[in-house]
Amino acid sequence: MSPIGAPSAILWDWDNTLVDGWAAIQAGLNAAFRAHGLPEWDRATVLRNVRRALRESFPELFGATHWEAARDIFYAEVRGCHLDVLRPLAGSAEAIDAAAALAPQAVVSNKQGPLLRAEAAHLGWDRHFAALVGAGDARRDKPDTAPLLLALDACGVAAGPSVWYVGDTALDMQAARAAGCTAVLLGDAHHDGGLGNAAPDHAFAGGHALAAHLRSLAKRHRTVNL
Repeated sequence: MSPIGAPSAILWDWDNTLVDGWAAIQAGLNAAFRAHGLPEWDRATVLRNVRRALRESFPELFGATHWEAARDIFYAEVRGCHLDVLRPLAGSAEAIDAAAALAPQAVVSNKQGPLLRAEAAHLGWDRHFAALVGAGDARRDKPDTAPLLLALDACGVAAGPSVWYVGDTALDMQAARAAGCTAVLLGDAHHDGGLGNAAPDHAFAGGHALAAHLRSLAKRHRTVNL
């Protein structure tokens, strides 16, 4: 992969990119599965299957007549525990801080908007982001371009190759490319078919590696502008 230059804006995915909130998602799914007599999922199955927004995936999982009841069970369970089990991923706070020296930032997630914003506020990270766009906030959810364009509008930056969208799945890379942005993978996408399936424009092993690269870009930018 060729070197990646300084971004004009950085959009972040949330779950499994900046934070680990999977325990709450797993608890919510399994509460809904139990209520509908369906087998429960272990963590690996959740990581492998949770990609799209609930309003797209639940009708397939629970059927057209039951998905809204399952949704209500899911959200009740998640709201009761998500802040207690939320954990920042290694290097994520460092990467956010490093990015702040370079460009405006926003989050685009398929987590429900109010849950996303509550989690960012709980971590004290909301101050870093021009927008926290979750599922239901735009007319369509990822991989549609609508939520990315909504976030970029809040940043005051037009979509284009200088905008990074940083995520952990092939769906995130698809969303980035659909919006004309640079697709940046965090991690190796082992839970989503690996690097070959994700096909990112650029990849970093984790938050610490990304933070180091962002700091080097910021240092280079300061030198150029002296």
